[in-house]
Amino acid sequence: QVQLVESGGGLVQPGGSLRLSCAASGFTSGFTFSSYAMGWYRQAPGKERELVAEITNTGGSTNYADSVKGRFTISRDNAKNMVFLQMNNLKPEDTAVYYCNARLYFELGYEDLWGQGTQVTVSS
Repeated sequence: QVQLVESGGGLVQPGGSLRLSCAASGFTSGFTFSSYAMGWYRQAPGKERELVAEITNTGGSTNYADSVKGRFTISRDNAKNMVFLQMNNLKPEDTAVYYCNARLYFELGYEDLWGQGTQVTVSS
């Protein structure tokens, strides 16, 4: 059973930085961490969960929500089974629960796995 465990959330002032980490474990059935594309999503109160950033299984390509481009950076370390989200110049509107996502693509679709989430609060 694959498990994703996020850490690094907390309270930060506007303009500050945080680095989220997601540790993955429990890979079986011939799949490894490097089989999965990884992403960070967030959900603010009363809003739908939205994609923040994603990275391909090799780390060769990334994609960001327009709202975080130039401020957030996603990266991964396949040797350590970890994915990171460096968040700079944080704004109050970045306040949300941030979820780590692992996506395994198949020929006809994909499977999503989720962490439990970590709270990020940006406030003075």
